[in-house]
Amino acid sequence: MTREDEPPRLLVTVVPYALLAFLTVFTVVNEEHLPLADLVLCAATAAWMYGMFTRRRDWWDRPVIMGVFFTGLLILTAILVIRHPAFGFFTPAPYIYAFAILPWPWRLPAAAGVAAVAGMAQASTVDSPAIYAIIVVVNVIIMVGLGWILRLEETERDELNRTNKLLATTLAENAGLHDQLLAQAREAGVLDERQRMAREIHDTLAQGLTGIITQLQAAEQRHDVPDEWRKPFDAIKKLARESLTEARRSVDALRPEPLETGRLSDALAEVATQWSKLHGTAVQVTTTGMARPMSPEAEFALLRTAQEALANVAKHAHARRVGVTLSYLDNSVALDVRDDGTGFSPAGVNGGFGLTIMRQRVEKLFGTLQIESEPGAGTGISACIPIGGTHD
Repeated sequence: MTREDEPPRLLVTVVPYALLAFLTVFTVVNEEHLPLADLVLCAATAAWMYGMFTRRRDWWDRPVIMGVFFTGLLILTAILVIRHPAFGFFTPAPYIYAFAILPWPWRLPAAAGVAAVAGMAQASTVDSPAIYAIIVVVNVIIMVGLGWILRLEETERDELNRTNKLLATTLAENAGLHDQLLAQAREAGVLDERQRMAREIHDTLAQGLTGIITQLQAAEQRHDVPDEWRKPFDAIKKLARESLTEARRSVDALRPEPLETGRLSDALAEVATQWSKLHGTAVQVTTTGMARPMSPEAEFALLRTAQEALANVAKHAHARRVGVTLSYLDNSVALDVRDDGTGFSPAGVNGGFGLTIMRQRVEKLFGTLQIESEPGAGTGISACIPIGGTHD
């Protein structure tokens, strides 16, 4: 029996004793001689209520024991009424127990039994057996009808509670669905904006740099470049080619096509293969652990971290070998990119824009980014994102 289902404590533990005590005193005062047996009977009734109900709260949710308790109380009440009709005023106590502790449908026969005892008290001064029976029957009909009405109200209340709980559950599910739709809409908006930026970079910056390189090559073919112009001329071409490479890399970074066609491990392998072909440096990609679903944001962050780390290797490390390891751990996914290049001292580096973007992207998903390096010993970049990581 839950706290909500328990009967009112004052009603079931105070009112019956108060009624019994008042009626006992009233009977003693109004009777010239009250037999000791009647006092013992009143005491037994109080002891029965205390021992079977008040003292044993753990029995309240046991219908069989409560049935025994009610039956015994009804018998004691009937004896009191037969001996002294004034104890008919004690019948509200059995009524309280009948409706408060007995389950349906046992409330109806219990109410009928109490009504019969109450009718006996009311008809105690009637000499006609027919009128006596009518009084008893009317009491029974009224109380059984009342019990039935209360049951209908209780059923309607329970149905309303179930409906309210179902409505609350539906509202919670709708709220979750709404949040999911908003997240998908935000993700779609971000992807659309990335694609738009990729097109802009491709159609403007990348095309302009391609035109510059083309014009410089055409100028070399048509005219001999003076020696004093050769060095700055070559520097311009090199800068234009590097800028074009960066522009194309930015376009690839804005359009994560590898993730659209495969898993994160496949996307990393594809990125590493393309990078290796472009820069002529061997890359070994390793995946450990059992692959598990991740949020699109987490996969995107790890893929971009790998791309940015490989770009830094190409620009600064002068490495001969690079290793990319994707590890599925118990509660997180880790990405390690290590090279055998020149390395650097992390304490003396504030962090470039690329490293800052990597760190922000990982920490936004409640992850961590660590950089390990020292001059001459290569560099290691480790990103770890918890499974199910989402935007803060």
